[in-house]
Amino acid sequence: MSRARCHLRAALFLAAVSPRGATTGVAARRGLSAWPAPREPGMEYQVSSSPAAGCAMTREPGLSHLDAVRTLNTLQTNANYLEQVKRQRGDPQTQLEAMELYLARSGLQVEDLDQLNIIHITGTKGKGSTCAFTERILRNYGLKTGFFSSPHLVQVRERIRINGQPISPELFTKHFWHLYNRLEETKGDSSCVSMPGYFRFLTLMAFHVFLQEKVDLAVMEVGIGGAYDCTNIIRKPVVCGVSSLGIDHTGLLGETMEKIAWQKGGIFKCGVPAFTVLQPDGPLAVLRDRAQQISCPLYLCPPLEALEEGGPPLTLGLEGEHQQSNAALALQLARCWLQRKDHQGIGELKVSRPSLLGQLPLAPVFQPTSHMQHGLRDTEWLGRTQLLRRGPLTWYLDGAHTTGSMQACVRWFRQALHRRERPGSSGSEVRVLLFNSTGDRDSAALLKLLQPCQFDYAVFCPNLTEMSSVDNADQQNFTVTLDQVLLRCLTHQQHWSHLREEQASPDLWSTPSPEPGGPTSLLVVPHPPHSTSSLVFSCISHALQWISQGRDPVFQLPSPPRGLLAHPVASSGAIILQEAAAIHVLVTGSLHLVGGVLKLLEPSLSQ
Repeated sequence: MSRARCHLRAALFLAAVSPRGATTGVAARRGLSAWPAPREPGMEYQVSSSPAAGCAMTREPGLSHLDAVRTLNTLQTNANYLEQVKRQRGDPQTQLEAMELYLARSGLQVEDLDQLNIIHITGTKGKGSTCAFTERILRNYGLKTGFFSSPHLVQVRERIRINGQPISPELFTKHFWHLYNRLEETKGDSSCVSMPGYFRFLTLMAFHVFLQEKVDLAVMEVGIGGAYDCTNIIRKPVVCGVSSLGIDHTGLLGETMEKIAWQKGGIFKCGVPAFTVLQPDGPLAVLRDRAQQISCPLYLCPPLEALEEGGPPLTLGLEGEHQQSNAALALQLARCWLQRKDHQGIGELKVSRPSLLGQLPLAPVFQPTSHMQHGLRDTEWLGRTQLLRRGPLTWYLDGAHTTGSMQACVRWFRQALHRRERPGSSGSEVRVLLFNSTGDRDSAALLKLLQPCQFDYAVFCPNLTEMSSVDNADQQNFTVTLDQVLLRCLTHQQHWSHLREEQASPDLWSTPSPEPGGPTSLLVVPHPPHSTSSLVFSCISHALQWISQGRDPVFQLPSPPRGLLAHPVASSGAIILQEAAAIHVLVTGSLHLVGGVLKLLEPSLSQ
């Protein structure tokens, strides 16, 4: 093991960087084999199984909810095995075939899924929000809804919802052991692969829950991509949707938006209506061609403003201008579902407009019904443009992790700050960034987009809620090592330091380049260089203790750990935070990080 890696494993507790980028480690930390972090969605579709998911699982399962979650965690792919599979990845089509075999072993056939009246949604940015809007609208019609999403923020039960609520611990436990035991009983004698991976298992479990609970419809969010995602064994959805496209998961989906669009368009089905929002020309053409090849009617959603004309303005439960695109898509998906299922009250049609650029026909322009209006207004989706106001602290939570979504996050954050400005108000205000980024994402590009927010402090930590993984089974993650996440945090810190140095040079100030084909309306305007100190903490809890300084009335811990203020930046910053009239904290870069923060700031989410 290298000297740097030994240093990390033995000594990293708190690191701080000077303006020149020198790092200092303080106090000791213990090595951990696993730590809390919500699972990356869809990761398992690229692998057959982890070693732990095969013949090594011989013990008799328990019956408690905690035992169920811990056993589910054994289906995660360990870090070393995952790296090996990435290098040796085979035909992705075999992954769908394997998923169908798992489905059959669980006691279902693909045809059984037709009963669920599925709305299948993919995209790079906003697919989860689109799902949330769609589910809430249809629930307002008195329909019993199922909703499968990923990743979870605090508890794994969040991924499978009935009527907008995570299934109960009792229902989760019942269905988990039923499916687990069924798969154990049907494994072949000569096969070591008895269990699907983590995400596959939960997808199978969602199908069983929704069928057993007799939902009227199921909103299914794709994990990663579309064509080879394990949710794509669905053969007859009622309607499909594609939210905004961008660059993400390039190791799996391709490095261009056109290649990513090809993957997303893989959920289209013959004769099944599909809707998408305005995309760059190249990816939009790919979606159009994919739809035409299989005779899928694909429509372009008109902007939300077109649906508001002649009626009351639409209020969205989710903040941020980018949510308008997601809401427009959700309205079309909900209306199409209602129309295909012969429901009444689906909205009066308005005069149709010509299609944009001639690439796709425009979806209907209609007057949203009161059910639709209230559904959009009442939608909640934690961890996305979410505000928590706690005394002098305001927490801004957004799991943005692509360049496009980060541009939208920055715009939302700055607009929210502007709305809260009070002329003549006294007292200092402090802006703090809490950031982490995972996977193959370009953290330097994300951090560059955050520069105009003029943070006083930038704080980095791994997606580790507490130093101990006890009582955090819902958030354990075995897919990366401790060394990897700590080194990554130090890399984030170095990127931030270099960006601050670059900003000191006036000839480097220019308007940021937009994401290829992205909306120019989300670009941020640079501000003069602003001095920022940065810190690295070993877990989310320590980071929040330093940021809040005991001033958050909900997040109260007995005493800070020894050494928390050992570095001069931490000790001097603590005084500033204690005396500030207002503290604005943006938590972003990873939904996993946001989930860990919510677990600590909102204890009720763990109940």
